[in-house]
Amino acid sequence: MIKRLLLWLVTLLLTAAGTFADAQQAGKVPRIGYLSNARFSDIPYRVEAFRQGLRELGYVEGKNIVIEWRSGTNDQIPGLVAELVRLKVDVIVSAAATLTRFAKAATSTIPIVMAQDTDPVGRGFVASLARPGGNITGLSTMAPELNGKRLEILKEVVFRLSRVAVFETSTPGSVQVSKEIEIAAETLKVNIQHFDVLDPRDFETAFREASKARVDAVLMDVAGPVSIPNQKKTADLAVKSRLPVMYRRLQDVEAGGLMSYGVNLNDLDRRAATYVDKILKGRTPADLPVEQPTKFEFIINLKAAKQIGLTIPPNVLVRADKVIK
Repeated sequence: MIKRLLLWLVTLLLTAAGTFADAQQAGKVPRIGYLSNARFSDIPYRVEAFRQGLRELGYVEGKNIVIEWRSGTNDQIPGLVAELVRLKVDVIVSAAATLTRFAKAATSTIPIVMAQDTDPVGRGFVASLARPGGNITGLSTMAPELNGKRLEILKEVVFRLSRVAVFETSTPGSVQVSKEIEIAAETLKVNIQHFDVLDPRDFETAFREASKARVDAVLMDVAGPVSIPNQKKTADLAVKSRLPVMYRRLQDVEAGGLMSYGVNLNDLDRRAATYVDKILKGRTPADLPVEQPTKFEFIINLKAAKQIGLTIPPNVLVRADKVIK
């Protein structure tokens, strides 16, 4: 009788322990790592867009989801990625291609969501847009293709456009971008001069050399931590050089730049949250197609145009999604 009672008690305790463990697992709060190579104070709009996307899906930071925010220079990123791996986060969200590369090198098991990438196939992050095939998926910005459209707009805006300076940061992933610019330039009969901007101090040199080369306009293809904190600086240098500049982002124009045409980055960060949600619910990155953008913005700053003595043609002005006066 005593043996039966003891056996029953042991069985009850084991069952209770298993039930408690299952309950703990079921109630586990997901932990997301968000990586940026720009300071979060410089990109509050992207941070809020990601949080908004999560809220729309029922996630509230600090309640039913934890976000490990990490930002640093490229030298610091490997250590930050290693920290997220040690924390065993459920998903890593990468804000830029450089970060995706570091995350890919650090883990082949933790899912990685690209908030944006110009050419994920060309960089070797995914096998194809339709079937990524590994632990990485997310969103593409179509940046190489969009530079052709930016050149077209410059051609419409700048009378007798013949020479364009391209400010860029040379990386392994920028080869396709440069190729697309050259193809568009050949079609539009425009000569291209490339200027490498690796450091914020290089902007002054690039504008000075572009002026000496008598270019008619500038195509700004510098992104990330080099350009984001220096948006006002580049706008002022453009006015000083009296050069029309076409940018990639709305924020550059809001800081005083002339024009921008590109993807709505806020929308991409908001959409990145949907990938996080799907992965937390059991989907694998290998089977989640990389999404291409559907929202594009054309922004014009008339004040900046007036400062360099440029008149925006009415047929171009009417196509703008937003005009800053």
